[in-house]
Amino acid sequence: MLALAAAVLAAACSLASLRRVWLAANPTALHPDELLRALSGGTARTHTRAPRAEMLARLEDVVARVPDADWERELLVAARAEPEEARAAFVNEQLTELDYRIQRWARVPRVCASIAASGGLLLATLVLRKGLASAEALPPELAELVLRGLVGEALTVVALGVTGAVVCITAQGQAKRLATDRATSADRLVAGLEGQAESSA
Repeated sequence: MLALAAAVLAAACSLASLRRVWLAANPTALHPDELLRALSGGTARTHTRAPRAEMLARLEDVVARVPDADWERELLVAARAEPEEARAAFVNEQLTELDYRIQRWARVPRVCASIAASGGLLLATLVLRKGLASAEALPPELAELVLRGLVGEALTVVALGVTGAVVCITAQGQAKRLATDRATSADRLVAGLEGQAESSA
């Protein structure tokens, strides 16, 4: 029964950590590099000299095809703002919103790793405690067999907890890489939008 509880705990912690990975990978409906490619009309690293209004219209066409692209729409509204000082403030506001989205559940994998490992050790202790209490009333030969079984069950419970913790730690590293990639891509997109603003000035 305690082994089942350890398995459920490890699975719950793992699922919560994997949810964090999903949130880090999907903070917005579109990847910023997709918009940057649309902005440049080709690869994400080349910029054309088309008028800024035409570039923004191209991006708006891309975003209009994706109903859930609310952040992207707000960014394009901010990119059209005038004067330049207001535009910078509105764009920074959208970057702050993106950072919030990227960082959702950021601490969950670390907390879940601790819960899975600590829970596994606690449940293993309970397995041994419960078994030792019942083994005292048995003959020595039977008590030895019971103790061997207890050690095996306790190790299984600990292994389940450690496995859950490893999944959580791995998920944390993956989520961190995804979050960094998305933030860097967003910075490239904003730099591309600013470059278009400067070229049209």
